[in-house]
Amino acid sequence: MKGGNRDFLSTTEFNFSGLKGQTRISRKGLHFFSNRVTLVLSSGLPGFVEYFTQALFNQRELTIGNMVLIPEKTEQESIPVLSESGKYLCLSPLVLLPGVFNDETGKRFIGPTDEEFSDLLYENTLARMEATGRYSAEDLSGLYKFQLVPDASYLQRMEANHKKYSRIYPMFDSDIRYEVRGYTLPFTLYASPSVQNFIFENGLGQCTHKGFGMLDISGANPIRQDSAEELQYA
Repeated sequence: MKGGNRDFLSTTEFNFSGLKGQTRISRKGLHFFSNRVTLVLSSGLPGFVEYFTQALFNQRELTIGNMVLIPEKTEQESIPVLSESGKYLCLSPLVLLPGVFNDETGKRFIGPTDEEFSDLLYENTLARMEATGRYSAEDLSGLYKFQLVPDASYLQRMEANHKKYSRIYPMFDSDIRYEVRGYTLPFTLYASPSVQNFIFENGLGQCTHKGFGMLDISGANPIRQDSAEELQYA
């Protein structure tokens, strides 16, 4: 990192979930029924989470759609020790192909059990790791192990109940609307611990800085009991 807040304004090295709360989908959009909502944010970039949190709490109110949000508190997750295999859940959909304006390629369906599914995620992950500048060519050359294995029983249940684990999602960049295909499913990933750590902190797949590809460890309870913090407004 070159240092300074100015670098944070242009970085894409972060990941976040959608707003979590009691919701219902209607023709008019997503309706929230809970008084509190949660945003999960992560980054492998040193200092970014602290910078973002402080900037967020400098705002007394934020308006998103018809909602008025008042920042209340933060909770810090414990960083797990990851091995060469990890079971994950998708907090937000995985995107394999980038959105292209006035083009359908970003919406192409790829079966989760197809080799291409895992290969595209591998190529994207290594490219993003290289772009950080924190991994040498020697480091990256040794990260050839990468295999994503979807939960077969989950896929069977979804298909048997005629439910979808893959949908088309809108995405905006510079006020231009794109459409991408996202996948939400549990899976096991076999990869080196450095790769596991990178995707846990920065997300998996395309468009992670747009809120896609955030993962959670299956069966984990990562919130530290002593980590809740009430932040003061500026």
